Amino acid sequence: MLLFDGVCNLCNAAVNWVIDHDEAGRVRLGALQSEAGELLLTQLGLQSDYLESLVLVENGQAYVKSDAALRLAGHLKAPWSYGKALLAIPRPIRDAVYDVIANNRYQWFGKRDSCRMPTPELRARFI
Repeated sequence: MLLFDGVCNLCNAAVNWVIDHDEAGRVRLGALQSEAGELLLTQLGLQSDYLESLVLVENGQAYVKSDAALRLAGHLKAPWSYGKALLAIPRPIRDAVYDVIANNRYQWFGKRDSCRMPTPELRARFI
């Protein structure tokens, strides 16, 4: 399960990319701001208004920031799955790069007025 900032243009582009590269449809998706997303965040021990990063949920555990992005790569086919190898880089370095992008995402990429609504064809992939 991948939770993302539903109003962030960069995050929505990343979701489109995941949809295009997860042909098997294994990765479920949901906006952090959705009712289901907020409930899941709370169940995982995060604030219900958490918007600092992607949140990847695997086996009931939440991964955030670079851990979420790189572990997500492991769910995709090669060559994208090789991105998971970047987890070998120390987390403080990975997260510092992630934070620069995350902290500037609205300024650099813009934001929507409301959360993304999936098309009928993709509805089953979203919570």
